[in-house]
Amino acid sequence: MWMSWENIPEWTLKLTDTLLKALEERDPYTFGHCRRVARNAKLLAKAAGLNEYESMVVEYASVFHDLGKIAIPDSILLKPGRLTAEENEIIRTHPIKSVEILEPVTSIPFFKDLIPGILHHHERTDGKGYPHKLKGEEIPMTARVILIADTFDAMTTTRPYRQGLPDEVAYKELQTFAGRQFDSDLVKVFCKAHKSWEPFEESIREENIYNRIRKAA
Repeated sequence: MWMSWENIPEWTLKLTDTLLKALEERDPYTFGHCRRVARNAKLLAKAAGLNEYESMVVEYASVFHDLGKIAIPDSILLKPGRLTAEENEIIRTHPIKSVEILEPVTSIPFFKDLIPGILHHHERTDGKGYPHKLKGEEIPMTARVILIADTFDAMTTTRPYRQGLPDEVAYKELQTFAGRQFDSDLVKVFCKAHKSWEPFEESIREENIYNRIRKAA
């Protein structure tokens, strides 16, 4: 069932746009990563049979899933090499920080629905993820979808310190860890469906977030 769109106040438009602009200024890579993950997660959600509202929740949870990286020190966030154990613990706080940053808008039902996907997008099927070590179906479906899109983008994106993997190699990595890190059924859907999706156009800027939400109502 659709939420009551007229109950979304205009101040949330300004706040969320400001947050996304802050992320883009702080770390353009993470901003672009969030856009790509949002697109692929939405398409995966639809391919997996989620309804229109659920797919939209997946999309916008993905938009904000790494917002908490704004709060991570540059020395860790922008480090070109492998993180130390201590640094890794700090970077692992970003889902919680994302939720804390969005707390002012969670009184709005739509934003409240984004929180499970944002908070748990690094949980693993085998219970070895973070922040709460959920396992299997304890992990919200939104988060399971985002994890696959998130990991695929991380594997296939070229960074200054490494070359991105070809899609076929990334598919095999997802399949290797299906049932341990990823939802097995979602991996099957992604690896089959992704091949038919149009390439993501980095140059296309998204419309204002609320214009898009209201158009879909």
